[in-house]
Amino acid sequence: MSKPIVAIVGRPNVGKSQLFNRFAGRRLSIVEDTPGVTRDRLYADAEWRGREFQVIDTGGIEPSTDSEILQFMRMQAETAIMAADVIILITDLRTGVTAADEDVAAMLRRSKKPVVLAVNKCDTPGNPPPEFYEFYNLGLGDPIGISALHGYGTGDLLDECYQYFPEESEEDAKHDRIKVAVIGKPNVGKSSLINQILGENRVIVSNIAGTTRDSVDSFFENEKGKYLLIDTAGIRKKSRVDEKIEKFSVMRSLMSIERADVCVIMIDATEGVTEQDTKIAGEAHNAGKACVIVVNKWDLVEKETNTMEVMRQQVRNALSYMPYAPIIFLSALTGARVGGLFDTINSVYEQNGRRIPTGQLNSVLADATARVQPPTDKGRRLKIYYMTQSGIRPPTFVCFCNDARLFHFSYQRYLENQIREVYDLTGTPVRMIIRERGGKDADK
Repeated sequence: MSKPIVAIVGRPNVGKSQLFNRFAGRRLSIVEDTPGVTRDRLYADAEWRGREFQVIDTGGIEPSTDSEILQFMRMQAETAIMAADVIILITDLRTGVTAADEDVAAMLRRSKKPVVLAVNKCDTPGNPPPEFYEFYNLGLGDPIGISALHGYGTGDLLDECYQYFPEESEEDAKHDRIKVAVIGKPNVGKSSLINQILGENRVIVSNIAGTTRDSVDSFFENEKGKYLLIDTAGIRKKSRVDEKIEKFSVMRSLMSIERADVCVIMIDATEGVTEQDTKIAGEAHNAGKACVIVVNKWDLVEKETNTMEVMRQQVRNALSYMPYAPIIFLSALTGARVGGLFDTINSVYEQNGRRIPTGQLNSVLADATARVQPPTDKGRRLKIYYMTQSGIRPPTFVCFCNDARLFHFSYQRYLENQIREVYDLTGTPVRMIIRERGGKDADK
């Protein structure tokens, strides 16, 4: 049995994201005084009274709306309600009970799920004000006064939720999942790929660039393994990032790269590799993540002889600093070639965590230095005494030598290529640390 799930729902701008961040213990969800900031479902792990659970932040529910985006947000909230073990309906003391609150409460009563009513913005400790008692009219039992901003009452709220958690079983053992971040510029098809994989409208798909603002997590399992898919907000050029909220979104995308095991870098086949694509890919490369390059919208490209190879070479030329990354051509919209993506993800994840015994590594070093002599400068030759692997994700190697200044970048790249040739290491960057015998380090 999986962890208990707590869904936070309510109309827009009542403090759902602030409460979500407090439960999660860190700022995962964007908090702004702008209705509709949270659009997709956000998941985070939390703990209360020694019990781990998952909390879901949802977009605000507008019971009746003509807006396409708001309709999607309502669908996402309904999906979260279906998945939850207990639901927190959060309301706003300052506005009192609104018609929208009553409609949401009616929807929750129909769900037959346990519901805990929270009245937010009770920012003063002590007895609640008279208007607090108005919320009994929602018919959801005793309301709990809280301040998501200051933390007042949130412990009582979690205690009330705790009683609805399913009993723990021995099946609750944790399973390792490969964390896969889908990254790219706006409107390249990231959300469409996630939805194609999951077979549901997990994240909002729209032709409006910037629809995804938060990084959204989805759990997925198939015959290839277990995965955590992270759909990230599109990363725009800094000159185009004007909105304060969008700046948060870009920051969140970069944070998603940091916590991912594998980065799926999406490129629009109809546009080719742009300058922004190279910068986004560079973030994943510099972070040392396993990488897969996905050329999306391949169904929209007119095919001629060697069209794929021509595009492949264009990608290689533009992303020359990551020749190790495999390239996959697919269509997120039609699903063409999507099925083979997970074999590649598994492969690059394995190579990113590859360990090579020191003895084998030094055999490769001996063969490489015999084939191509280390460089010299003013009569002084570079001597490499031995090499060892110091870490994984990415594979990191330490070379001990007589003088780090003699260890030219081109020779370091040559040794890296020799290691790759013997041990594959497809899909992962490699880091080299050059260390002199006296203890001086030089990262290459």
